[in-house]
Amino acid sequence: MALTKGCEEVVHSRPLFLTIYTVVVVGIVVSSLYVFSAIYTSNPSANNSSFSLSSSPSSSSLSSEDSRLTDQTLNVSPSATVHAVSSPPPQPQHLWTRPFFDVPPRNKKMPPLKSFRLTKELVQQRVKDNIIIVTFGNFAFMDFILTWVKHLTDLGLSNYLVGAMDTKLLEALYFKGVPVFDMGSHMSTIDVGWGSPTFHKMGREKVILINSMLPFGYELLMCDTDMVWLKNPLPYIARYPEADVLTSSDQVIPTVVDDSLEIWREVGAAYNIGIFHWRPTESAKKLANEWKELLLADEKIWDQNGFNDIVHRQLGPSVDEDSGLVYAYDGNLKLGILPASIFCSGHTYFVQAMHQQLRLDPYAVHTTFQYAGTEGKRHRLREAMLFYDPPKYYNPPGGFLSFRPSIPKNLLLSGKHTIESHFTLINYQMKQIRTALAIASLLNRTLVMPPLWCRIDRLWFPHPGVLEGSMNRQPFLCPLDHVFEVNVMLRELPEEEFGPQIDIREYSILDNPSLPSEVKKSWLDVQLCKEGNQDCDASNNTTVGGVLKFLKHSNEETFIEVFSSFKHVRVIQFSSVQDAFTGFSDKEREQRFRKRLKHYVGIWCCVFNHTPGHIYYDMYWDEKPEWKPIPPQTSADDHPPW
Repeated sequence: MALTKGCEEVVHSRPLFLTIYTVVVVGIVVSSLYVFSAIYTSNPSANNSSFSLSSSPSSSSLSSEDSRLTDQTLNVSPSATVHAVSSPPPQPQHLWTRPFFDVPPRNKKMPPLKSFRLTKELVQQRVKDNIIIVTFGNFAFMDFILTWVKHLTDLGLSNYLVGAMDTKLLEALYFKGVPVFDMGSHMSTIDVGWGSPTFHKMGREKVILINSMLPFGYELLMCDTDMVWLKNPLPYIARYPEADVLTSSDQVIPTVVDDSLEIWREVGAAYNIGIFHWRPTESAKKLANEWKELLLADEKIWDQNGFNDIVHRQLGPSVDEDSGLVYAYDGNLKLGILPASIFCSGHTYFVQAMHQQLRLDPYAVHTTFQYAGTEGKRHRLREAMLFYDPPKYYNPPGGFLSFRPSIPKNLLLSGKHTIESHFTLINYQMKQIRTALAIASLLNRTLVMPPLWCRIDRLWFPHPGVLEGSMNRQPFLCPLDHVFEVNVMLRELPEEEFGPQIDIREYSILDNPSLPSEVKKSWLDVQLCKEGNQDCDASNNTTVGGVLKFLKHSNEETFIEVFSSFKHVRVIQFSSVQDAFTGFSDKEREQRFRKRLKHYVGIWCCVFNHTPGHIYYDMYWDEKPEWKPIPPQTSADDHPPW
């Protein structure tokens, strides 16, 4: 209003004043535009085509829907790059200042390898609050690394780096927008297997990497790729500013029931170097250097054993009364042992579910204490719905077959939990799985394995069934690799010898949020019925009340005839598979199928005072009247029941 009045007065003023007023008004307008422009362009969400994640998932500038993974490529949703205010042309960016998941164009050439060398400058671009989170691996662990990255980004963390041990992984991660550096390892791109010479080489690379990074002056949270983060660990680590090293452990018996550090005097298990945090103190650097020299001097030493030997050289006394830290190594290093209830091992998380019983929120899970190799690790994470898989994994060709297992109450709860009662329970479930695998093979569908109940634990040393002092309850839902050779089930065996491949999925997949809606909506329930009952006709291929009534003891021809009408259905779920199938008409196919299934089961381990102490599971136990759950009596008898 004052501005309008001023303009009216100018009309009756001298020309000089008219000029002055004009200049003032134009200046005010230009200044206002400049201020508003500065305000808008300072908004991170309005910056060019990049995006950032805040420290809290709830306050992330990118929604969880926009940050989803698609076809193993981590892409930015188009909605994240729409701006209300036009932005200035993007300035040239250094390789390491690019925002993470800023996926480069497919037609862009790979930068030279020297651009990916580990330098302080590289780490500095990713560090936040003086800490960097690091993992490393080769191309064989690509999906584990993407899973590791996805969990961190879902938690709003961006201060991480991935070390590539081969150029194939380096290139793949670069083109997915994952911040990666070259470790110069020239490692094989295949899965090297636990305990192999190449496995031990990877361990030495970890120690060399720690020694390379600590002089940069940043805190280092070092992780194996076969673990995932479930909760932001940085606030927890910040609770112990005096610690030189915080390490996880293989402890399966809790020493604390809250979220404090383990009581170091009561920890009898090895310290596990799959998750540990280093501060760049002189004590930590000294430990890292001696550890490196030890491993380089003797290639037979396992990196974890070497770490434990050095750290335990001196253990005690406590640093103070409250923190839980202990003087270790040379008497100056301050060490803390992360609680296994929330920095979980494969046993405390998947078997004991210790965090649930203690009502604690876990920070991480590391797939230790498992069987069936890398495939076993992957399957455990999938059972817990913690693994990242591409969309096609959730919608396989041919669709799914699932069933509801039937288990009598007495097999679960009655009597003592012994080897005999355990095998009785497992064998009852195994027979149903055997039938379901046959039907899945016949209908060319992927079998959703059922949840598996165990009465006793599996370990690699003699034990009473459940470790005394642990929180394992009986019976318990046990991982599939406790009984089945998951690696064999997922391997492509020669069809001429083992019959058609039978794909499997984890028991939780139909509840996984990643399951496409078109799969969830395409569902057929099948209920077994006896011949002569109403609506139970072997030739009936129509549903009654949304349920398909299907005749018990049906043969191969009946299955094919009836279910050929439902090939378009993505999920077929049987209410039960007991007495559902009489067997294959083609006896040659049946023999190949039987040979396949005999390789599917593993061992239980281990009984006391007997060598060998393991007991073989047998998929066809019910065909052997004299079968008993006992270990091989001699070394000559020590072979699978093939």
